[in-house]
Amino acid sequence: MSSFLYRLGRSAARLRVLVVAVWVLILAAVGGSAVVFNHGTDDTFSIPGSESQDALDHLGRVFPEVSGTSAQLVLVVPDGQKVDTATTRTAVSSAVKRIENVDQVATVVNPFGSGVQGAVSGDDRAALIAVPMDVDLAQVKPETKDELTGIANDLAKAVGAGAHVYTGGDAFSDKVPKLSPTEGIGLGIALLVLLLMFRSMIAAVMPLITAVLGVGISVGLIYLATVVTPISSTAPMLAVMLGLAVGIDYALFLLSRHRDQLAEGLDVEESVARATATAGSAVIFAGLTVVIALLGLTVAGIPFLTTMGVAAAIAVAFAVTIAVTLIPALMAFAGDQLRPRAPKAQKARRRPRLPKPPIAKAWVRTATKAPLLTVVITIVGLAVCAIPATDLRLALPDNGSEEEGSTARVTYEVVSEHFGPGYNGPLIVTADIIQSTDPVGLVNKIAAEIRTMPGVAAVPLATPNPKGDTGIIQVVPTTAADSAQTEDLVTRLRGQEQHFLDAYGTQTAVTGITAVGIDVSAKLGQALLPFGILVVGLSMILLAMVFRSIWVPLKATFGYLLSVGAAFGATSFVFQQGHLAETLHVAHTGSVISFLPIILMGVLFGLAMDYEVFLVSRIREDYVHHGDPQHAIESGFVSASRVVVAAALIMFAVFAAFVPEGSATIKPIAFSLAVGVFVDAFVVRMTLVPAVLALLGRRAWGLPPTLDRALPVFDAEGDSLVHELRLADWGSADEVISTRELSLEDDHGRPVYHDVELHVPRGNTLVLYGYGSVGKTALLLTLAGRVTKHEGDLKVFGRVLPQHSHALRRDVHVIRCREVADPGAEAAAALDDGVGLVLLDDVDFVLRTDVRDALRDVLARDASFVVSCQDPERIRDILPTTTQLCGLAPQPAEVH
Repeated sequence: MSSFLYRLGRSAARLRVLVVAVWVLILAAVGGSAVVFNHGTDDTFSIPGSESQDALDHLGRVFPEVSGTSAQLVLVVPDGQKVDTATTRTAVSSAVKRIENVDQVATVVNPFGSGVQGAVSGDDRAALIAVPMDVDLAQVKPETKDELTGIANDLAKAVGAGAHVYTGGDAFSDKVPKLSPTEGIGLGIALLVLLLMFRSMIAAVMPLITAVLGVGISVGLIYLATVVTPISSTAPMLAVMLGLAVGIDYALFLLSRHRDQLAEGLDVEESVARATATAGSAVIFAGLTVVIALLGLTVAGIPFLTTMGVAAAIAVAFAVTIAVTLIPALMAFAGDQLRPRAPKAQKARRRPRLPKPPIAKAWVRTATKAPLLTVVITIVGLAVCAIPATDLRLALPDNGSEEEGSTARVTYEVVSEHFGPGYNGPLIVTADIIQSTDPVGLVNKIAAEIRTMPGVAAVPLATPNPKGDTGIIQVVPTTAADSAQTEDLVTRLRGQEQHFLDAYGTQTAVTGITAVGIDVSAKLGQALLPFGILVVGLSMILLAMVFRSIWVPLKATFGYLLSVGAAFGATSFVFQQGHLAETLHVAHTGSVISFLPIILMGVLFGLAMDYEVFLVSRIREDYVHHGDPQHAIESGFVSASRVVVAAALIMFAVFAAFVPEGSATIKPIAFSLAVGVFVDAFVVRMTLVPAVLALLGRRAWGLPPTLDRALPVFDAEGDSLVHELRLADWGSADEVISTRELSLEDDHGRPVYHDVELHVPRGNTLVLYGYGSVGKTALLLTLAGRVTKHEGDLKVFGRVLPQHSHALRRDVHVIRCREVADPGAEAAAALDDGVGLVLLDDVDFVLRTDVRDALRDVLARDASFVVSCQDPERIRDILPTTTQLCGLAPQPAEVH
């Protein structure tokens, strides 16, 4: 991948005008299409296959009057007056008739009508006019709401004497999150951090521009997708949040590497290409983990959550794509202006001072001075922070979460005050009464039983549909929709289904917005475990691929779980228990939105792996070069900490900026992500990780041989490209094989061959020989690109191995002479097919005269060969004159 990214970065630098123009055109095309064709967002939460959703869908077919959204008009008279008067009844009756003629209104429930119960408050001061509608929330027209508001005002005037009519209900809710100036503070903080890091306005502004561009394209595509599928309003806002955060960070990684290389004197174009290949590989790895985790939200099996995950994944994918294409183009435009200035020579001091260690060095030395103590304190501290998570309750937002002072919120509070909290979240029990000869009587009997159940405040409505095949019973709980008591009531009602079937021969089901919300929360809670297993398993495999270690993935995954627990705990502390709620402008406490845990787990997973790779890869690189674990921890930490701190601060600022003025849906998600990023970056990655690595020492690095062979190598830092560039000018152009210090060890760490150095000109034949287990077959297969776990430098046909092993295979052909009857014929066929290098193993096993003659003729052709044997004298008669020998000896075994 790094080689491809190297070429991509160089091409983007050379074609920078075209690259910038293409991205601007994409933004204009996508944005324009979204404005023209988008159908708006849809915040109807559904969960196919659940009892509540199936019943709601059934009502949509047989009783559409109660399957859509609804509005409420609440008439309240001053203290000391009664709402149930002749004047009020006349005014309400007139208003009901007007409402019946309003577009999109399915029916109207007159609080003083016959058969209606519970529509007048217990204090006799309020009456509730329910207005079921025949459309969902997303389809409610502004004209409809305006007309209902006008009727409410006229009703208040008709009643007089200080009466007030509040209009609200689900139809008046505004669940669409909106951007506010507060979010700009996050970008301002990001700009400040970038300025402090780069000391360059051009370098500081560049990530902000590209991040905003990526977000614009992503959000445009999301709104364009509303043409074919419903998308919740949370999806584009989540995409904005994630797109800005990762877009700035990914650009930061590339710019930081580019400026470091410029400071070393590298040419601009070459530096752009190398930065794209090295830091770009890390960006792709980080982005890939976030995308996979977000797409993993599909395990919940909930459509709106799937679209949310896909939308956020699109934003991250565009952030990655822009980072490896547009950022290189902009870096090429900036040219030498991004090159850091050389520090001015300081005047000599009279009294020399010892250089103070940087903060990063002091930090890592403190963390690793007593590593076991650091580990214990960190784990215990984060475990304590996670304790409030045990109280975390999940629910979908209702009008109690709306903005303070909004009509929906005020009406919600008025209803709770005069009627009780349950009236804001009524349940609907449906009954299949098609076989009943007395549908009204049957529905009333079921309603009478439900009234006696604990947790039921009232049953204001019990009626069959016009066709008499389905009955509905409206059940008002004594508690709020998001309370545990209401969830228990739903469980009790469903527990009575068999009783109603046995007693009345009718099948019942519990539905309504409240029941759907409870089912969604339950389904999401059940999905957390499989999703967690998916995320943890994925992190283990990916990190094992990158670091070739068992302990590093275990440590990284455990740290991720600690970060998630602390984020859950902080979220519960504020949004569940209410601490700091007023400071953070939290309008509603007691529960958090149902899909917060699974989104937090998915997003934080990708971000945690991002910091893990960037920090630990530097530590591993130093360990590979010097072999000193403690020195590697300190050196790697100091070199990577600056970028990790800047990236974490930027991401924290972007997420935190959505908290003060964010909607009820976005606020807890942004808060939990901000806490999670802060804890994961500064407590887990920069404190716990160095301490654990210090405890493990050399044991931190290494995979069991079987697992090492099974797992593919993922070069997340572009090390292979660095190796390739180092060997770019090494080896003669006319050499078919060039090796230097080439070595191989077996699964037990014993040497197979050691420090082999070869320079084989094109057209020559190389003979690898030796008696016994000297590694000649292993070396032959290494030269063929079949064995890739070797150490040292190797080029075949100018290709660096093992990086280009797959590309080499079409130019080489391996023949095992022990297993082939006529190796000469096979070699000739391979040469005729355009193969440039033929490798023949165990040639001294070819004994038949005619076969040896055929092999002699092939070896005399103008081609390159590698052959292995025990003794070259045994095959001297078939070898050409252009032959060079390489003798191998058994490697000494270490005795401990």
